[in-house]
Amino acid sequence: MDPILNVSAYRFVPVQDTAALQGSILERAQAAGLRGTVLIAEEGLNLALAGPAQGLRDFLRWLQADARFADLPIKESFSSQMPFRKLLVKVKREIIRMNRPAVRPAAGRAPAVPARTLVRWLAQGYCDEGRPVLMLDTRNAFEVDAGAFEGAVDWRLGKFSDFPLELEARLDELRNKTVVSYCTGGIRCEKAALVMRDAGLVHVHQLEGGILRYFEDTGSAPGWQGDCVVFDDRTALRPDLSPVRNLKPLPALHEAAP
Repeated sequence: MDPILNVSAYRFVPVQDTAALQGSILERAQAAGLRGTVLIAEEGLNLALAGPAQGLRDFLRWLQADARFADLPIKESFSSQMPFRKLLVKVKREIIRMNRPAVRPAAGRAPAVPARTLVRWLAQGYCDEGRPVLMLDTRNAFEVDAGAFEGAVDWRLGKFSDFPLELEARLDELRNKTVVSYCTGGIRCEKAALVMRDAGLVHVHQLEGGILRYFEDTGSAPGWQGDCVVFDDRTALRPDLSPVRNLKPLPALHEAAP
């Protein structure tokens, strides 16, 4: 097995002690020999870290001892080399920037679709209630170009904060369908699903755990074409979670975006 464990996770949960949490996480992560990015905001926590498996798992056990992060869903993969160049622990205004402070996922999530349910929906072309299923990619255009669900709607976003304005212009495309928003690890599609719900769309879901969880839970990733960009030096992952190293460098590689 490759020696470096890579994990990504996020949790929308109220965090009042952002500065204190920043200091504690930095101290623990440094002691464990970890690298990567941890973003902390009043709306929650977003991390992408790598390091020796034992040290990283010990760090996660420590983090999950905090009741706010006890059920933090972790996505794992392995690599032969360290994919991050340094450790960054930052306090930000949002753990994923949308510039819509009224969108508060911690107050209630949109319905989430697990991987195996989505496999069935994609195979039959409609959801369990008989509506057409529309996959909506909430990632940036350069990520979509590396890989996407077959037939997914792609608005060629330059940045995630463009999503709300694009939605306003394209609402009619989504009506009377079961819309499944998706992104790399779930954090962007979770916010996007809430924005769509607030805009009056009734049948909106998010892909539980994003593309990486879909890869992990299905293995062969039915309906997916290409690779999935990740924000570290691995550049992208194949559906078997092995790294792709032959793509050109991508922007903002060290800003965690699970």
